[in-house]
Amino acid sequence: MKFTINRSRFIQELATVQRAISTKTTIPILTGVKIVLTEEGLNLTGSNADISIETFLAAADEKAQLQIEKTGMIVLQARFFSEIIRRLPEDTFTLEVLDNLQVAITSGAAEFTVNGLDADNYPHLPVVEEQNQLKLPVHMLTKLIGETVFAVSQHESRPILTGVHFMLANNQLLAVATDSHRMSQRVVPVENATSDFDIVIPGKSLVELSRSMSDEEAEVEISIMENQVLFKTPSMYFYSRLLEGNYPDTNRLIPTSFNTEISFSVPTLLAAIERASLLSHEGRNNIVRLAIESDSVVLYGNSPEIGKVEEELAYEKVTGDPLEISFNPDYMKDALRAFGDMSITIHFISPIRPFTLEPTEGEVSFIQLITPVRTN
Repeated sequence: MKFTINRSRFIQELATVQRAISTKTTIPILTGVKIVLTEEGLNLTGSNADISIETFLAAADEKAQLQIEKTGMIVLQARFFSEIIRRLPEDTFTLEVLDNLQVAITSGAAEFTVNGLDADNYPHLPVVEEQNQLKLPVHMLTKLIGETVFAVSQHESRPILTGVHFMLANNQLLAVATDSHRMSQRVVPVENATSDFDIVIPGKSLVELSRSMSDEEAEVEISIMENQVLFKTPSMYFYSRLLEGNYPDTNRLIPTSFNTEISFSVPTLLAAIERASLLSHEGRNNIVRLAIESDSVVLYGNSPEIGKVEEELAYEKVTGDPLEISFNPDYMKDALRAFGDMSITIHFISPIRPFTLEPTEGEVSFIQLITPVRTN
C-alpha cells in the first residue's frame, strides 16, 4: 500500500475515528486505527466495545489531494501514529507499507518507520441490514441529542438510565433521558419512516456521535438491528451498541395540573442562577431557593462558609399560589441551556413535588422535569 495525502485533511478524519479508540481495551489491535486504501479512496476505522466509527475520504475529494500508488490495508497504533502525523513538517505526507508490516511515513526531510499490525486480524464491523430506516437532517439529530443527553445517569447501578430512550411511533420521534432526579423529553415530527422502533442508546455514544457529525447540511440515515444502531452520513458510518432492558415509563412522571406558574426569559434566568450558584457550589449543600409571591420573585443562594446572595428576578408573568422551593442549580442550568434563547414557563405543584419547564409559546414539544430538594 502506498499513498500521498494532504496532512490536515487526513488529521480531520483521523480525529473522528479516534473518538472510538480506547487505550483501555483488552483486545490489543483495537488500540489501532485500520487504514484501507482502494481505488475509490481511503477508509479509516476505529472501534471499542461500545462504538465503531468508519470514515471515507473519496479519491475525488480535491482538498485531500489523495494520490493512490498501490492499494492495500494496515493497522497502526493510533496514539503514536496521530502524534507523528501532527508533527510532520510539510503539508502532505506519504505512507507506504514495507515488508514485515513495517510502515514508512515521509514528509519533507522527516522519515519515520513504524511497526504495523495485520489488518486481517481486525474485528469485522457489525453487518447492519437495511431495515428500520429513518432519515433525519444532521442538525436535527445533533439538536435532539443536545436537548436530552445531559440528563442521562452517570451511575452504572441502573445501566438503562445511562442511555437516551428513542421511540418512533405515529411519525413522531420521542427522545427522553432521566437520571431519576431530572428528566428531559423532546418530540419531533418525522417523515418517511419505514417502521416504528423502541431503543436505548448509551449517552456516551451519542456525545461522540454529535461531535463526529460536522456537515450540518447533510442527512443522517438510521438503521437498527437487535443490539446495534448505525448512523450513516455520506462520509461516515457510526455504529453503537444498544442498551438492553426496558426503559421506565417516563410519561407517568409528567404532572398535568399545577398550582403556580411563572414565565421567564431563559438568558435572564440562566444568568441569575449562575450568579446564585457561585456561592451554593462553595457550600456543603449545592442548593438555591426560589420564593414566588404575586408581586415579586426572589432567588437565594447561601453558603455558611462564604456568605449569601439574594436577587430579585425579572419575570414575564406569574399566576397561582405563593411558593418557596429549593433545587439543585446545576440541574436548572443544564435545563435552561438546552432551551437556548426563548421564553419558558415553569409549572409548580408544591415545594416537594417535581416541577416542569416548557417553552411558553410555539409548537415545540419539549418538556423538562426537575425534582426539588427537601429542606427542613
